[in-house]
Amino acid sequence: MDIYCGIDWAEGHHDIAIMDSAGELLAKRRITDDAAGYRDLLELLAEHGDTPQHPVPVAIETSQGLLVAALRAGTRSIYAVNPLSAARYRDRHGVSKKKSDPGDALVLANILRTDAHAHRPLPADTEQVRAITVLARAQQDAVWARQQTANQLRSVLRQFYPALLQAGAVWQNGLTRPEIRELLRIAPTPGTAARLSTARIETALRRAGRSRGIAAQAQRIKTILRGDHARQPGPSKTPWGSRRPAYCSSSTLPARASISSAPRSRKRSSPTPMPRSCSASPGSATSWGHGSWPRSETTGSGSPTPAP
Repeated sequence: MDIYCGIDWAEGHHDIAIMDSAGELLAKRRITDDAAGYRDLLELLAEHGDTPQHPVPVAIETSQGLLVAALRAGTRSIYAVNPLSAARYRDRHGVSKKKSDPGDALVLANILRTDAHAHRPLPADTEQVRAITVLARAQQDAVWARQQTANQLRSVLRQFYPALLQAGAVWQNGLTRPEIRELLRIAPTPGTAARLSTARIETALRRAGRSRGIAAQAQRIKTILRGDHARQPGPSKTPWGSRRPAYCSSSTLPARASISSAPRSRKRSSPTPMPRSCSASPGSATSWGHGSWPRSETTGSGSPTPAP
């Protein structure tokens, strides 16, 4: 009697389903994702006739991971079923879109029972070949992650710093090169980049590892960074954080400027009173005195003027 095993894997646990050639469920179990869980799986398979001469084939929706490595230690056939293909098989057993881990394990076991010939098992590679596979996959994931980060950086620079995009356009994968990182380090804003000298750009290129054509590249980058590019509006430098309030008279700022720009005398003099022409709000009766809180205008008798 032929036995088939389906495993629905997850991050913290795995669901196991074992069935025979007649489609009868023989066993189901949930194991943990650790060495103890892997031993439980091998013991469960051995209880249902798994031997080195006749290993039980296993269907799972991945071709990598510690669980797959443990199952491939012997001569067992491992079928890495594509998750999209497994989802199509799920429709055979019900029209409901509800998904469950034990049910998916049963679907994978049924795939081996009915359509094992339509799926290709993982090759019986040596340990060295498997190590190369792991390293190649890690390198591929790193390249994809780098490109994703570069795409995010390109999107930001298009909105804020288009000159840097133009400066790195002549290089392959320009945004991932060390030259761009050095330019961003010394000139994080377009205003700073427009003030860079040729010497600073050359120093940055040398720091990035470039050894040839430094002078020509530095001159090209300097011309681009100082070119005419669209920019986002910068922050205001007024004391109020934006525009000056419309109800403040224009004589306030020159008075303050004259106080700060006047030459200092060695003799201590009394402070010059600040102008009282800037009211707290348009049309109000209160004014700001020098070095004090807002106060009401008083009448000749010293009593405060009642609010309107």
